[in-house]
Amino acid sequence: MPSPISVSSGDGVARLQWTGEVNTDELRREIAEALVHHSRVEALVGAGDTRAQRAATWAGLHREGVRRGVGPDGEQQDQIVFARLVTDAPVHEPGGFRSLLNSFLPRKRAIAQMLVRDPEGRVLLCQLTYKRDWDLPGGVVEVGESPRLAVQREVEEELGLEVEPGDLLLTDWLPAWGGWDDAVCLVFDGGTRPAAALEEVVKQEREIRDVRFCTLDEVDELAADFTARRVRAAVEGDQPYTESGR
Repeated sequence: MPSPISVSSGDGVARLQWTGEVNTDELRREIAEALVHHSRVEALVGAGDTRAQRAATWAGLHREGVRRGVGPDGEQQDQIVFARLVTDAPVHEPGGFRSLLNSFLPRKRAIAQMLVRDPEGRVLLCQLTYKRDWDLPGGVVEVGESPRLAVQREVEEELGLEVEPGDLLLTDWLPAWGGWDDAVCLVFDGGTRPAAALEEVVKQEREIRDVRFCTLDEVDELAADFTARRVRAAVEGDQPYTESGR
C-alpha cells in the first residue's frame, strides 16, 4: 500500500504533505529519513485540522507559526507551519521533549506597569502617542525578561526616571480586545515622588506625549474605563487580582 505521505525538496528543505489519517510512526520515519539529506523538514497543516496537527507534533515537528490566508490550492485558509531541524535535540531526551512542548503550548503576553504617586495621592499618568487614552507608565515584558526588570526599564526608557519597583500591587487579566490577544498586567508600587519630579522627566518622544499627576477623577476622565478600574484597584490595594479591573 503506498504511503499517504509525499516528500518534496527545494532550497535544502524537505517538505512533507499528506491527506487524511497518517500513522505517527510512519511520519516520524519520513522525518528521520529526510533529515539525513536536509537540514530542515517542514509541513504546512490546516489551522482547522486538529488531527493532522496532533500527528505532526507527536512525530517531533515543532510548531513555528501561522501562514495566514493561503491554503495548499490558493484558497483563503490559514496554515500552521511545523518544522524540525537536524540540530534539534531528540524528542526522547528531556530537553528535546520540553522544547517540543514549548513550541505549541499557549503563551501569555505580560505587561508590567508602575503606580507612582505624589504626596497628595495623585497618580502619575502618561499620554501616549499611539492611542488617545492615558495610561500608567510601563510596557510589554520582553521574552526572557522578569516583569520587575521590565517595568523598571520601561519607566527609565519612557520617562528618564530611575525608580526601583516595590511590591506587586495588582495582577489584572485583560481579555482579548480590539485586535489584541488577552494579557496579564502586573502593577508594581513605584512609591511616592514629589510633584516636582515631573521636571526631571525626559519624555521618549516616539511614545510619550505628556506626563502628569492625576486625581482619581481625572484618571476616570483621561484613561480608558478598564485602565481607570485597574488604577483604582491598585490604589485601594484590597484586591490582589482583578479581571479588566473588576
